Amino acid sequence: MTSAREQYGKTTVAYEAAVRTDGLPRWLAPVSRAAATIEPHQLSRFLPPESGGRQSAVLILFGHGDRGPELLLMERAGTLRSHAGQPSFPGGALDPEDGDPEGEGPVRAALREAWEETGLDPSGVQVFGVLPRLYIPVSGFVVTPVLGWWREPSPVGAVDEAETARVFTVAVADLTDPAHRVTARHPSGHVGPAFLVEDALVWGFTAGVIDRILHYAGWELPWDRAKQVPLDRRA
Repeated sequence: MTSAREQYGKTTVAYEAAVRTDGLPRWLAPVSRAAATIEPHQLSRFLPPESGGRQSAVLILFGHGDRGPELLLMERAGTLRSHAGQPSFPGGALDPEDGDPEGEGPVRAALREAWEETGLDPSGVQVFGVLPRLYIPVSGFVVTPVLGWWREPSPVGAVDEAETARVFTVAVADLTDPAHRVTARHPSGHVGPAFLVEDALVWGFTAGVIDRILHYAGWELPWDRAKQVPLDRRA
């Protein structure tokens, strides 16, 4: 087991960079099992090129709230030039200090970015899985999704309101509810799964990963894929 203590500005943050599955709640077992066997093409048709792309990571953080299992999401500020107002997982590009992109770098980056964006205390997060790298063609990011269990919840919120409009949790029960599931259609013609939850439309990369996790964990319920929501051309 590898632990780390990183210095960000004047604040010292301690956390484990190791991936371990011991002590997880029983309801997370299907996600943990799926993470151990899932192949890249089962998650997305957009896979990283053989070379190039900017290495990045996101934290897919599961917690347990008043309504049971939940996921932590954030909403980008509406004034940003790209993906304004779009909900997403906490995350971002790897820094040199995060280490080897082929090793613990993505885990360190996911925890660091979550701390920087939401104020999350990484020491309360148990990383229990790392999904295959995926690709976001529009931005050129090669993204490693890191799965975490919020073992010891800490206060969270928008650290920089110029970047983040809000930080919120979504009950897994709402994500699996067919009434909250739609297909988002971009003016370019691209269509993909989306979720109408917590006064937000979750779509794009984030919704695609959530959709696949629900499916391979066996949590997905039948829903009407013909129910479509149009996206703005600026999305």
